Amino acid sequence: MSEFWLISAPGDKENLQALERMNTVTSKSNLSYNTKFVIPDFKVGTLDSLVGLSDELGKLDAFAESLIKRMAQSVVDVMEDAKGKVQENLLANGGLKDKMKCLKIDLTSFVTHFEWDMAKYPAKQPLVSVVDTVAKQLAQIETDLKSRTASYNTLKTNLENLERKSMGNLFTRTLSDIVSKEDFVLDSEYLITLLVIVPKPSYTQWQKTYESLSDMVVPRSTKLLAEDNEGGLFTVTLFRKVIDDFKIKAKENKFTVREYYYDEKEIKREREEMTRLLSDKKQQYGPLLRWLKVNFSEAFIAWIHIKALRVFVESVLRYGLPVNFQAVLLQPKKSSTKRLREVLNSVFRHLDQVAAASILDVGVCGDPWAAAQQPGLLSLRLLPHRPQSPGLETGRHH
Repeated sequence: MSEFWLISAPGDKENLQALERMNTVTSKSNLSYNTKFVIPDFKVGTLDSLVGLSDELGKLDAFAESLIKRMAQSVVDVMEDAKGKVQENLLANGGLKDKMKCLKIDLTSFVTHFEWDMAKYPAKQPLVSVVDTVAKQLAQIETDLKSRTASYNTLKTNLENLERKSMGNLFTRTLSDIVSKEDFVLDSEYLITLLVIVPKPSYTQWQKTYESLSDMVVPRSTKLLAEDNEGGLFTVTLFRKVIDDFKIKAKENKFTVREYYYDEKEIKREREEMTRLLSDKKQQYGPLLRWLKVNFSEAFIAWIHIKALRVFVESVLRYGLPVNFQAVLLQPKKSSTKRLREVLNSVFRHLDQVAAASILDVGVCGDPWAAAQQPGLLSLRLLPHRPQSPGLETGRHH
């Protein structure tokens, strides 16, 4: 999503005219796209409660941002090979208008068309209750996120561990998908089949010498079972009592006997485990992705409501009662942020310089916007983060 600035100025005639001048200058110079950011009239409560809410909302803002980053990254992790389609799954519900309720829209459109959700967060309730509702909602989403992703990630890790066993070289990888019962002499009191790893350049030497590496090797008992980049896996059958002598002679000729015991039950168990994990992962994939899509939207929407709450609380604390301020959403054009700051500084220079010195910066991500440069003006930056994945640029949603 693009970078946004939320600003708030007193709602008296002089400052409304200043906002109009700002809109005129930024429009003519193509510095930003500006829209009114409508915030309901909340029950203000006491000054002490507002001061407390200011601190709480700052923490809740950071928590909400962290949560949506983690949820977005979870979508990337779950989609794996379909990472190019991540963007179409990071959307928000269309909004409150009837024709948009059932639609999913991109995050930028949601922010620029923001409307307060009175049904979910009733403005008639005390401000403390509204904040508490948002906080509980996000806390529940985080709890569910941890539970759902932990289960899926455990499953994914177990599957990756099994898959990794079949991806190593012939010295380390599992052989359950290579060997078969017919490759071994089993249940013999005297004979045993060994597996030997032979370097590729030594294939001819192996064929010529393996029968004479020790006494009692069964003639013509070798067979190539598998190859990798370095060598091949051969069988050889011999009498049990010459195993140690054969291993020594094989090592002297740079042939490696791999310790392996054919266990049909263990091989069956491995294969069944792989099948089960693949099935479980497939079963969990759809429900988890759907949950992430729905709740990413819910968390993002809640985050923007927190932004609105912060603007309201900070505006009342800075501009006083009765409540009278105007919030505006600015979407800076690329490479215009420096000039836009200069315009804001010029247009609102008439505001109280003493108040400017005490303004708390409420920047979100990116470089903080030094509030002292915008005299008396409340500023709040909205710069969502994007998870790392192919085709996605950090810090921007397109």
